[in-house]
Amino acid sequence: MVSAITPAQVDLSVRIGSLTLANPIMPASGTFGPELAQVFDLGLLGALVTKSVTPEARAGNPLPRLAETEGGVLNSIGIPGKGLDHFIATQVPDWRRFGAPVVASLSAPTVAAFADAARRLAETPGIAAIEANISCPNLEEDGRAFAMHPEPAAAATAAMRRAVGATPLWVKLSPNTGDIAAVARAVEAEGADAVVAVNTILGLAIDIETGRPKLGAGMGGFSGPAFKPIALRMVWQCAQAVRVPVIGVGGIASAADAVEFMMAGATAVQLGTASFVSPTAMPQAIGELRAWCARKGVARAAALTGAALPATRPPVAAG
Repeated sequence: MVSAITPAQVDLSVRIGSLTLANPIMPASGTFGPELAQVFDLGLLGALVTKSVTPEARAGNPLPRLAETEGGVLNSIGIPGKGLDHFIATQVPDWRRFGAPVVASLSAPTVAAFADAARRLAETPGIAAIEANISCPNLEEDGRAFAMHPEPAAAATAAMRRAVGATPLWVKLSPNTGDIAAVARAVEAEGADAVVAVNTILGLAIDIETGRPKLGAGMGGFSGPAFKPIALRMVWQCAQAVRVPVIGVGGIASAADAVEFMMAGATAVQLGTASFVSPTAMPQAIGELRAWCARKGVARAAALTGAALPATRPPVAAG
């Protein structure tokens, strides 16, 4: 028989390494910005994950950059931005005012560039953690993404680990690899404090009237509800391959989705495309998660992590 508790009695906090989040709900990188403070209190979120910053300014990919598809959306944004100096000087102070931990997403073209940028972010007041987006092209490997294979993923992680000291380092993995568990193990071995599973999967849409791809760059990353079973499967695999926390992302739009990902092994989750559909998707998910836990007699949301995994999985490392 389920013991009834009130929503107010539910502890939604989760721990990712040395960082404690008030709840497991946060945005996926690149899917929201400070302007959403006009819609809801951003301090309610477990963490604030920024749009990926690159060492140098970037113009981004050619238009159009977004294309709706059945069950999701394709994007090929190309990480436009004004570079690391501008991010540190103007954007970090803007993010800090909301109160929730700020997680800086980082993308770079080489191992050395990753390490140097990560060091600078770690030295910046107000950065609680760094999320390394290693799905970007590795110019030292003929443009293949770091996250495609264990060796370049490990090299980038090791260099950043040495550069950032004790600053929490999360490594965001790509679903386009053939062996996500092997990549997860490789970055864990080199000091990742958590793995984020996963980034968007490569897709394509063609306009049959023009005979051209719907995105200016041709292919793009697919996200949204139709991607959820794939992302969930990869979280399941990563959770059984590593001891560090797994952060789930991909097709999550509600508290029910968040619970499913946590039961598959995620400690926390990120919502992305859902915020385009409803700007209040994240705070709504927090409220729904609290209500669901109360209804099921779950006093601590953290207890959900790995509930559906086989008993033989490796234990999650203590924070």
